[in-house]
Amino acid sequence: MTDATSGSWTTDGPSSATPGAVTLTDLLRVPMHRLRLVGAAALVGLLAALGYVLLVPAALTANAVVAVRPVVTDAFTPSGAGADRAVNMNVESGIATGTEVVQRLATAAGGHPRDIRGALEVEVPTGGQILRFSYQARDAQRAVQGANLAAQTYLDVRRTMYEQQRAEMLRSYDLSITKVAAQQAALQKRASTIKDPAAGNAVVAELAGINNQLTQLNSARTEIAAVDVNPGWVTQTAEKSLVASAGHRPLYLVAGLLGGALIGIVLAYAWESTDRRVRSVADGRDATGLPLLGTVRRPAFRGSPRAVDADVRYVAMAVAERVRQPARVALVSAREDATALTAGLAVALAADGRDVFVADDSGRTERLRATVLADRGRLPIDPSRPLVPKPRPAGSPPAAAAGEAAAPRRPSPHPPGARPSTDADATLTLPRVSSARSDNGRVADPDEVSVGMGSVRFGTWRQGADHGLVLFNAPPAESDERGVAVARQGSAVVVVERDRTRQSDLRRLAERLRAAGVTPLGFVLTRNGRA
Repeated sequence: MTDATSGSWTTDGPSSATPGAVTLTDLLRVPMHRLRLVGAAALVGLLAALGYVLLVPAALTANAVVAVRPVVTDAFTPSGAGADRAVNMNVESGIATGTEVVQRLATAAGGHPRDIRGALEVEVPTGGQILRFSYQARDAQRAVQGANLAAQTYLDVRRTMYEQQRAEMLRSYDLSITKVAAQQAALQKRASTIKDPAAGNAVVAELAGINNQLTQLNSARTEIAAVDVNPGWVTQTAEKSLVASAGHRPLYLVAGLLGGALIGIVLAYAWESTDRRVRSVADGRDATGLPLLGTVRRPAFRGSPRAVDADVRYVAMAVAERVRQPARVALVSAREDATALTAGLAVALAADGRDVFVADDSGRTERLRATVLADRGRLPIDPSRPLVPKPRPAGSPPAAAAGEAAAPRRPSPHPPGARPSTDADATLTLPRVSSARSDNGRVADPDEVSVGMGSVRFGTWRQGADHGLVLFNAPPAESDERGVAVARQGSAVVVVERDRTRQSDLRRLAERLRAAGVTPLGFVLTRNGRA
């Protein structure tokens, strides 16, 4: 490893004391990170709306129009300037939806008054004397009957009210006329018995006044009796051909989708407030208080589990700058698996000529080996290594000439060991065991993978005690303390997975490292390919 002097690493970044402006992107970041929750809620809303549309029959609406007229004594009298205000339409609308009309409809249709009141709707156009009755039902026949029956019932109720008012007025006039007629009879009887001319003139004058009053009462009663109490007419009856569906059914699907998405967004914000994840470098720096060693991205294809190799090499350079051999570096994480990053760092460090020992005590050695072999195949070509063979020294014979000068050796008909020798001093010939050699000419151990100018070996933590550079693939710290224990013997690199590592777990890990006396080199922000 490079013998670089370790110095203090200052955290470079915006000060946490300076609050940043909240942008539209910040508001959309939470729903985008919780897109599965939002999508599930939107799907549930869409399915609920679809179930309502398919299972609940469509409500049909029939309309009937009633023209309301004021009650006048002379129907042929020209109306004045305030004819549109002769009838209080608010009162008429209240009567049309009143208890008496609803009760008659319930009796005639055979339904509950609460259902009738919910199905009946009366509209009053502004500035007009028109009532529009709308009635909803599950079939067209009941909708048409309900609308026409509501309009006719309103007219009947209103006519009955007018007739009762007219009857009361006529009864009052009849009582007055009866009383005046009795006075007239009494005066006539008294006038027939008076002998004094002066008294007779007075009685006659009084009788004339009573006759005049009786005439006026009779005339007023005649006018009241002649009043037309018709409250209006049904100008448009409901028909089956005019029945329309109540509301637009496809809009229910749109409303269900948007409503579900809105509920999902609210749930996403509520979930995010209780389960905060590391979303950026600033979140990781605030949670750990450590410097950033690098950000390991994923390829553009979201399903790929492979990291960008250049990012891993940059992280390896940052780690190499901060440690010197012998070095013991533990890659610790809160709940995540750092196997891929450990293998990538081992390949990047070994490519520069270092012998790296990757230790793992959790049974992930085969995964580490497979990842190292896969990452080794993507190493860039080393420009310092010649692509052509080295020239031979001057005077050395070529290979072909050397072969011609040497006499060909005939194979022995008796291979070594085929016949037992009778000589006590005979030498036993053993077959030569060829040793595996790497690309750079070094003898390779069966548990060693050659990477560039260096090598990567695998084993347990105890097996790597004699090696100069050891990378420990620590298990998740939330369930296993071995990573923190190993970090006490060397240094640690905190692995943070974007959109997956909880800030509470990361803070707890940083506190455990500080409590154990570990000074981490920094943290690496990675990204899950499935996020």
